Amino acid sequence: MSARSAGGRGAAAPALFSEPWQGQGVPSEGHEAQDEGYGAPYKEHGALDGGRRVPGEGHGAPGEGQGVPDAGEGLPEEWAVPDEERLARAALTRLVEPGDQAVGRWLRRMGPVALWRALTGKAKPPPGATRDRLAGCALRAAGLDPIADLALIARCGGRFICPGDLDWPGQLDDLGDTRPVGLWVRGPAGLRMWALRSVAVVGARACSDYGSHVAATLGAGLAERGWVVVSGAAHGVDGAAHRGALAAGGATIAVLASGVDVPYPRGHAELIERIAEQGLVLAELPPGAHPTRPRFVLRNRVIAALTRGTVVVEAQFRSGSLVTARRAQQLGRSTMGVPGPVTSGLSAGVHELLRGEAVLVTDAAEVAELIGGIGDLAPERRGPLVERDLLDPVTARVLEALSARGGNDLREVARESGTGCDDALGRLHELLALGFVERHGDRWELVRPVSPGDGARRGDPPNRGNRVKGLRR
Repeated sequence: MSARSAGGRGAAAPALFSEPWQGQGVPSEGHEAQDEGYGAPYKEHGALDGGRRVPGEGHGAPGEGQGVPDAGEGLPEEWAVPDEERLARAALTRLVEPGDQAVGRWLRRMGPVALWRALTGKAKPPPGATRDRLAGCALRAAGLDPIADLALIARCGGRFICPGDLDWPGQLDDLGDTRPVGLWVRGPAGLRMWALRSVAVVGARACSDYGSHVAATLGAGLAERGWVVVSGAAHGVDGAAHRGALAAGGATIAVLASGVDVPYPRGHAELIERIAEQGLVLAELPPGAHPTRPRFVLRNRVIAALTRGTVVVEAQFRSGSLVTARRAQQLGRSTMGVPGPVTSGLSAGVHELLRGEAVLVTDAAEVAELIGGIGDLAPERRGPLVERDLLDPVTARVLEALSARGGNDLREVARESGTGCDDALGRLHELLALGFVERHGDRWELVRPVSPGDGARRGDPPNRGNRVKGLRR
């Protein structure tokens, strides 16, 4: 396993990467020569020669003495990030916290290699870096071993993706200086392509049965329509959305606040493993990292930026799901909410969101209509069409003029409907033909509604009792 086989293109790594990790668990005996362009750690993880693959080596076989599969087989030549930059970014994911705006600014100005050197005391500190920050970086730098991290992610069947890789989702660049340094990914699918047609479904951890049902139904419905369901693999709404997508045989992505090899919550270890097999599991934090409260909040910005829209199913006023939705709004993504009972505190945050810029949705079709392309229209919803809806306005007014009890004569009908007697008579005969009214001498009466107990037979006048004045339900 080389840095190249974990993702990277054939730029020779300078000596700065061989020095810091000498004696930190990466053997280097017998590989001191640098004339081939690689320091000791690279040679130890094998199958590269002078920046190119050695024919017949590293193609599906483990690196010599490592037992690590070549996870990047067939990909490295297409990826654009040099090995030195990939290693620096992998190291920075362990050195700094996700979403640090100052780090993002330094990274943009200095580049990953120079920033790594500056934060570890091997070069002039970055402008504005405090002593406390540098001291904290020095403590973390003592245990840095990005080669080992890349080997570990490969053993998990994963990879490390950097900005500049073909598989990097460009929409994450909308985060600006809070963009992830890189992403640790498990799963067989291509992240960039999946993210192009993805939607986030998030909500309360302690959700109700209603919230769980809605989330699972949304996940299944979106998956059936070809959308990738993205969530945080937490208890409650997140887990229900993932399960719904998987049950429909669809695609789903779990964004963790820990390393991709550290399932959290523990109760979802089996679910996360299943997602890694059928979908994608990704994280900003390196392998082995554990979640903290701030990391959950920072994780939400990745979910918001990665997807084309965010749906919130049940959220209290103080909820991480609302953080995701509001960040999605800031990024120009669609923000949606599923309403709940007005008496439920679990839906109070969603209702507040809906009073702002969020759009109310009730099912997957409405979500797809909002974030999809031309033609992704939800079916039109309306009440049942009844026969009286087909009457012209004047005829309907004549029908309304008839009393529900005892009927009316022609003059009364004309007066109540505001028409002349001749016009009213013509309209009454029309209603008689349609079965709405019946005539008894000089009086016109409404047809009596037929109830199930009246012994109605085929050919009897239709039951119009719920369609006319005085008998509407």
